[in-house]
Amino acid sequence: MNTSRALVLFSGGQDSTVALAWALERFEVVETVGFDYGQRHRVELECRQIIRDKLPGLSRRYADRLGPDHVVDLKALGAISDTALTRETEIAFTDAGLPTTFVPGRNLIFLTFAAALAYRRDARHIVLGVCETDYSGYPDCRDDTIKAMQVALGLGLDRRLVLHTPLMWRDKAQTFALAKAVGGQPLLDLVIEDSHSCYLGDRTRRHDWGFGCGHCPACDLRAKGYGAYLISPEDSGPSQ
Repeated sequence: MNTSRALVLFSGGQDSTVALAWALERFEVVETVGFDYGQRHRVELECRQIIRDKLPGLSRRYADRLGPDHVVDLKALGAISDTALTRETEIAFTDAGLPTTFVPGRNLIFLTFAAALAYRRDARHIVLGVCETDYSGYPDCRDDTIKAMQVALGLGLDRRLVLHTPLMWRDKAQTFALAKAVGGQPLLDLVIEDSHSCYLGDRTRRHDWGFGCGHCPACDLRAKGYGAYLISPEDSGPSQ
């Protein structure tokens, strides 16, 4: 498989946007894949295209390396899920301590489809923006889960795939700092202005950290992270 080609799971959110820029700095060809699973905040699908359109204007490297985009229809996942991301229900915490925004198996399914696509596109590297440092507690975002998936996918495809998680041990403040370190102020501005994290899909309210309802768990994490970033803007995250 081509060791200079990467596939990025790109939702249009803050984390996946920074992960995409990280990949563009490292691989010669970077393709993206997004998933339409009937998500309540499907405005993120529109944001991802805006970001892809703007990235080449930030850097000649980005323009030369950004490859094709792929969108996979996974509405069956939304149909079998009863969560606050796929239904008009209240965002709350369950007895298990997980928010009702948790879509069981989502990242496992995403990675399986991404691996199948990477196999066809001759890409060895898959990049995703999950983390377990500053997140909503989703078990399929944990480092152990991703490592297990890397083993399973490699065995199932009989090809060695490398799953990269550059944000795994970074909190949201460090993710903002990484955006600035990787792409300067233009990339940071793009992340703030055009990426979307709000679970309710609210693009009507503009905050200093970007658009969102301002009170869902995703907005709360992003707002607190940006506030912490302003206090300590230097990138103090793990080296990658």
